[in-house]
Amino acid sequence: MTSRLIKKVQVNIPFKMLHASHLKRFITHGLNPEIGFDAAALDQYVLSDFSGIADQLRERGLTITLHAPFVDMSPGSTDPKIWAITQSRFEQVLRLIPIFTPKTVVCHAGYDEKRYGYNRALWIEKSLDMWSWLAKRVRDEGALLVIENVYEHRPEDIRFIFKTLQRHRVGFCLDIGHQSVFSRAPLEEWIELLGQYIVQLHLHDNSGKLDEHQALGRGLIDFHRFFRKLITVRKKPPIITLEPHREEHLWPSLEYLEEIWPW
Repeated sequence: MTSRLIKKVQVNIPFKMLHASHLKRFITHGLNPEIGFDAAALDQYVLSDFSGIADQLRERGLTITLHAPFVDMSPGSTDPKIWAITQSRFEQVLRLIPIFTPKTVVCHAGYDEKRYGYNRALWIEKSLDMWSWLAKRVRDEGALLVIENVYEHRPEDIRFIFKTLQRHRVGFCLDIGHQSVFSRAPLEEWIELLGQYIVQLHLHDNSGKLDEHQALGRGLIDFHRFFRKLITVRKKPPIITLEPHREEHLWPSLEYLEEIWPW
């Protein structure tokens, strides 16, 4: 199947899957990858493994974005050893930027009110230390750091990142699936308060109860309403990443996105 949007969107893929089995599919279909790196991938593979994949993607003229590891990462940790481990993982990702030359590097904001609400001021201080350091390093390598919402209840939970770090051009990656499941604020509020910082979108669908990463149009998210609101603050499309967790959900997502594409 072909789609006029294939060249305009990214598709998520863990590096381990890309390396083991999916590279040919991405090249054959001309899919732009958003390559995800977990701790195992960062530790298991050597630079030649990464450069071999990157060279083949570039030869086909494909656009690349990277997704940094997020499991157990704590960029706002008040424990200096945990904070340092998180930083060391980001250091590993920084070494990949010259190899893949991505447009963006996506990181999770990491705020969870249940875990950090009692000590929010210190969490903010440590987060800003991490993100200002990382944003400068990412920018120096020619890419842009974007911070993604996950468990945050409301846009105010992370708005300080983008307001404070405007000089570093830190962008917002609005994950509409995460917003649907975890947010306590309406989608319109996220767009109104953070729309000016949106650089990237992560699109997937769900039932509103679990982070299911379904195909677009298979869950309860009102994408028509979302795009109608978004185009009031975004006259040009941001970087868009489709995040199906099953291969068979990719093509229906592209078909659905074509029907509602507002730009």
